[in-house]
Amino acid sequence: MALLPSLFTVANLFCGYACIVYAMRGEYETAAPFIGFAIVLDMLDGRIARLTGTASDFGVEFDSLADVISFGVAPAILSFSWGLSSLGRLGWAAGFLFVTAAAMRLARFNIQSASGGDKRYFVGMPSPAAAAVPAATVYAYPFGLFEREQALLALPMVIIPALLMVSTIRFRSFKTINLGWDRSYKPLLAFALFITFIATWPRITLVLMAYCYLASGFVEMAITRYRLRREARLAGAP
Repeated sequence: MALLPSLFTVANLFCGYACIVYAMRGEYETAAPFIGFAIVLDMLDGRIARLTGTASDFGVEFDSLADVISFGVAPAILSFSWGLSSLGRLGWAAGFLFVTAAAMRLARFNIQSASGGDKRYFVGMPSPAAAAVPAATVYAYPFGLFEREQALLALPMVIIPALLMVSTIRFRSFKTINLGWDRSYKPLLAFALFITFIATWPRITLVLMAYCYLASGFVEMAITRYRLRREARLAGAP
């Protein structure tokens, strides 16, 4: 039982490794989904550790190291092989920026988790969500970008999530959202619709999910600033 969460972490690590292997072989349509599998496994290992009471310092460190591979190195190599290679040094520099940002994001997350904080939000874009942006993009268009002019379009796909990972912009955490499972069957219907959309239009659905979550950080920031200004005006009103 104590090894069960680590088994999921090993599976997560394998998915990152498999993504790298297939990306190097040019099989992008096969490589990209492995990042999605790694995201699901990463969500499960922590929950299983908490449910079984087998959380440990080793598990936390092992999970972080696996995440650096699956959500840092793997999406960077996938992006470079798919669309950045024609940019030469600029392409591999952008990929290295993504890897560095993912490692820094995970290190900061471990420190913040140990010190507590608001569990409703992540400070900076979570590395799995950042990795989902290039993975979903490549899966939606797995044919590759081989012209330099086309490859320039792939730079924002890597650089923007990288910068968001090390930013202080808050992103919503779904761990604390109350879905009301005990009071209504509506969440079950919503989950069924979610599965239906992925099964029917997987490429479009996954791309929309990845970029909508990326945009949600800016929406959350705009809403927070609006509320602060409104409170300041109300406080200053006679």
